[in-house]
Amino acid sequence: MHQRPIGTATRGTTNPNRLRRMDRWIAATHGPALRHSDSPVAVDLGYGAAPWTAVELLERLRAAEPRTAVVGVEIDPARVAAARPYEREGLTFMHGGFEIPTAGRPALIRAANVLRQYDEGEVTAVWRRLCARLAPGGLLVEGTCDEIGRRHVWVALGPEGPRTVTFATRLGSLQHPSDLAERLPKALIHRNVPGEPVHAFLRDLDRAWATASPYASLGARQRWIAAARAVSADWPLTDGVRRWRQGEITVRWSALRPATT
Repeated sequence: MHQRPIGTATRGTTNPNRLRRMDRWIAATHGPALRHSDSPVAVDLGYGAAPWTAVELLERLRAAEPRTAVVGVEIDPARVAAARPYEREGLTFMHGGFEIPTAGRPALIRAANVLRQYDEGEVTAVWRRLCARLAPGGLLVEGTCDEIGRRHVWVALGPEGPRTVTFATRLGSLQHPSDLAERLPKALIHRNVPGEPVHAFLRDLDRAWATASPYASLGARQRWIAAARAVSADWPLTDGVRRWRQGEITVRWSALRPATT
């Protein structure tokens, strides 16, 4: 008997190049795991009304590992039918949801702008379900971005659970790092209040950004690097200058985990 897909359809809005920041990070940080995988399959979960994000994910991951295959998974059958003409070697589309109905366990699941419509209390169960489908050494990346991908925040999870939170932005358009708060994933967006770790982190990053204002004459990138270096004294960052130069900063989940549940 065919299993009914788990989950509900998203609004389906998408744009070309919207997920470039997330894809760039995945290729850089998870590329080695893809190369060591016997079957490097990546799932683009909830790709939306158009298949652009799945097409782009294949191109970007194949730059890191040419054997990578991408499966676009959508709960709306009409979206799957609309995507089928874009199938090619290494790229397929299938009907499904959080059960991830691929034949084997994927090395990567990317779920961008999927959980925003769910209640905060539902997130942990979805994370567990998706992580249980990962291959050993696999990665789940779940987060949210704006319509054109200038601001993006995501959580990276392994089979054991959440690992890190990454904040990524187009530095030329950034006024304050806390502007990224509106793109926090569902697990954190309601926690940006005094007393919660994510609020304290964004407060400290704002202060470091303000203190680094003299670097603005050298460009927003140098100012961001100086701010990241400053907050690294008090927060467990997992990256360094190479990633900071891309407008990113990654913090251990344990430091930003909600204070209350």
